[in-house]
Amino acid sequence: MQWTDTRSVMGLLVLSLFLPGFASSLQAQAPRRPNMIFIMADDLGYGDLGCYGQEEIATPHIDRLAAEGMRFTNYYAGCTVCRPSRLVLWSGLHTGHTPIDSNAPYVLQPQDVTVAELLQDAGYATGGVGKWSLGGVGTTGHPNLQGFDYWMGYLDQSEAHNYYPTYLWQNSEQVSLPGNVIGDYEGGRGRVSVQRVTYSHDVITQRMLDFVRRHRDGPFLLHVHWTLPHANNEAGRVLGDGMEVPTYGEYAQKDWPNPEKGFAAMLRRMDGDVGRLVSLLKELQIDQHTLVLFTSDNGPHAEGGHDHEFFNSNGPLRGYKRDLYEGGIRVPMIAWWPGHIPAGTVEDEPLAHYDWLPTACDLAGVSIPDAIDGISMVPALLGRPQPSHSYLYWSYETKRAVRRGKWKAVVPGKDKSLELYDLEEDLGETRNVVAEFPQVASAMSAILESVERERIARP
Repeated sequence: MQWTDTRSVMGLLVLSLFLPGFASSLQAQAPRRPNMIFIMADDLGYGDLGCYGQEEIATPHIDRLAAEGMRFTNYYAGCTVCRPSRLVLWSGLHTGHTPIDSNAPYVLQPQDVTVAELLQDAGYATGGVGKWSLGGVGTTGHPNLQGFDYWMGYLDQSEAHNYYPTYLWQNSEQVSLPGNVIGDYEGGRGRVSVQRVTYSHDVITQRMLDFVRRHRDGPFLLHVHWTLPHANNEAGRVLGDGMEVPTYGEYAQKDWPNPEKGFAAMLRRMDGDVGRLVSLLKELQIDQHTLVLFTSDNGPHAEGGHDHEFFNSNGPLRGYKRDLYEGGIRVPMIAWWPGHIPAGTVEDEPLAHYDWLPTACDLAGVSIPDAIDGISMVPALLGRPQPSHSYLYWSYETKRAVRRGKWKAVVPGKDKSLELYDLEEDLGETRNVVAEFPQVASAMSAILESVERERIARP
């Protein structure tokens, strides 16, 4: 509603004084700002879900989200490993503009602006559960200082390897997990438990549901950063199996190595918890007021005794975690918002984690910061034509990649030559066509060089 006559505004103010119900009626007519739940799995591959082609592991609840909502086929992580990918998500910047592009330590600074801060300032209740990795207690990067009213889970990225820790963090307080005891394993780095009673994922998930109940009247922003199906790397090294899960469930009798049973059971457990969340939203009658997004922080892993090829976790894609080929960075993305997102739709426009910040701002009615790399995905979500990126960019240590339209250029390491792929014709990146399309290769190289100059010039 837009008023251009100040006398009209004054008239409404007078009416509101003499007609007490008038102001509340106007408020009731205002569109309700949606709740937003962003779920990020850890090391989940493009081919790990049934709706993306997985045949061995059942994921019915997540598949139902896709059937009732939107499935993205060209959606990308911020990086090919955890910490920089999350930093991209929070900041709306690609790795050419973030302070790190590897798992090097980084603590968010006061001048950093996160999506949680922007929505918190706009009146959203903001919560997060799971793995944080960008600053602990006593630092400027603690989630309570970066826009989150509430946080429950791990603050340290490496501590998050252990699914049976002795405690988790609730804001700045330690919450004990009964029965868990850390073993004195050589090479375990204090991250392998000898007594395993309380499973961290279950505690984190319960706090997720509790947050939704507390803030049912909305609007709220909830980030769910589950650690499933990441391996306990240290347990993998000292015990040979880092896929920690309380039970193998329906996969117990499979003729598979135990780490693969554990991986499959992790996906089933996570899928069931997605179902619990959706059931709660319906029970509270806020499902039509809540956008749920489900994705992963990067491509699939081959750690903790698990082999990403066992279940074809990267699907038709080349590479996996730590690669900048598609298997390392292209991830599942599903959007569910009953009554708003058309059911059973597919979005093919190339989009990425750094588009989340402007999308959340757009939905919340918040001004989108200028100095970011992301664009709002709201048009796609609502079934309208989605604007395109001029290019998508990734870097990881000495590796770099750029996508522009159907073309993808990869520099796979230090002193390596640029490779060029036509993703429309060669999704698996099996045929380097750099010699056939020198002008395209030159244009892609120019983008990479431009971003690198920006990186060097950055204070």
